[in-house]
Amino acid sequence: MSQSKGYSVNVATAVVIANMVGTGVFTSLGFQLLAIESTGAIIWLWVLGGLCALCGALCYAELGAHHVGSGGEYHFLSELIHPYAGFLSGGVSATVGFAAPIALAALTFGVYLATAFPAAPPKVTATLLILAMVAIHTRTYRESSRGQVMLTVLKLALIVVFIGTAWIVGSQYPQQLPLSSLMDASEIATGAGAVALIYVTYAYSGWNAATYILGELEEPQRDLPRALVVGCAVVTLIYVLLNTVFLTSAPTADLSGEVEIAYIVADEVLGSEGAFVVSLLLSGILISTVSAMVMAGPRALQRLGEDYMGLSWLGSTNVHGLPRNAIVLMGVIALFFLWTSTFEQILLFAGLVMATNTLFTVMAVFVSRARRMGEAQQSVFTIPFYPLPAIIFLGITGWTVLYTAVQYPLQLAITLGLIVVGYPMFRLLERRVV
Repeated sequence: MSQSKGYSVNVATAVVIANMVGTGVFTSLGFQLLAIESTGAIIWLWVLGGLCALCGALCYAELGAHHVGSGGEYHFLSELIHPYAGFLSGGVSATVGFAAPIALAALTFGVYLATAFPAAPPKVTATLLILAMVAIHTRTYRESSRGQVMLTVLKLALIVVFIGTAWIVGSQYPQQLPLSSLMDASEIATGAGAVALIYVTYAYSGWNAATYILGELEEPQRDLPRALVVGCAVVTLIYVLLNTVFLTSAPTADLSGEVEIAYIVADEVLGSEGAFVVSLLLSGILISTVSAMVMAGPRALQRLGEDYMGLSWLGSTNVHGLPRNAIVLMGVIALFFLWTSTFEQILLFAGLVMATNTLFTVMAVFVSRARRMGEAQQSVFTIPFYPLPAIIFLGITGWTVLYTAVQYPLQLAITLGLIVVGYPMFRLLERRVV
């Protein structure tokens, strides 16, 4: 691949999968078990999360096919809703949508590594990982692409090995996931189910990652839909299988409220030596996650720099066309989250804000359709069975955001505060770069 052409569809798909498969699926089950008694309902939550992500991906694929440009939600909302909506979304995507999850994934990497090597301080190793990924993705497209694809292939291989090993050894607690529980999903419709779903939607977040490098894809109108849909389908299958393994391989009492879910399961199935190996494998998996987010996230900052004079330094690129300043700033913000927040604080806040961000972006599909009404049809991707996927996504995500905001008013207050505080800055920087 020529460096000047940008990223291929394989790289875009790798970015989607790597962004999605990370901290959430290996940590959130413990929090879900605190709120929901039915293990069957938990499995259905992961199926529902996959459906929601796929519907969102279809909506973003249409937006990307008709509104080509990097920056993700920033680009779509600026063009279709209002420049301030894009400005706010870009800032949120950079600070919460990517930097916070980078910190979370890096911290989880450190935690799992510490279970194998207790002398390794989690936050120190997390810091080193973030710095290493920033260094890789500020070099060239070739190195950035190769590194991401290799890490994603490694991640998928390790997950398949983990699932296969757990099933070969045998499920120790199949009674924890009886068929009867799969037939009763009533807890999903409760407030506790909605809060549990925010953990699931956080785990699925990243399905939109390829839109951040949309303008750098070789064939954006063709490649984006493929990357988003294939990535979502693969990850949904992985998540359902992983959580089935988790729930049938260790006592739920041991998993409830815990973060190191995979380590606990590995210790139960394989013993302490096996758990040691799995901890190393999971640390390797999370390297790919951090890499993908460091690669995709700074594109929102880059677009802000290209559009606003006061932030023009963020729009500059190195000799290979990579937004070095934006990538470095993203790393700095991630390190701030890493050293100032707790795991659950980051997860809940990031989950709520990111869900709200995607909620408004999917609404923009209706605006896009209205503006294109009467225009000649383009031979590019459109949402199948429109508007059903958009309605499904808005219904699931809106319900989750509403209940989570009610349950956690502090996170809601901070989110609203960002909206209020962001407007004066937008007005100050409103003059666009020409």
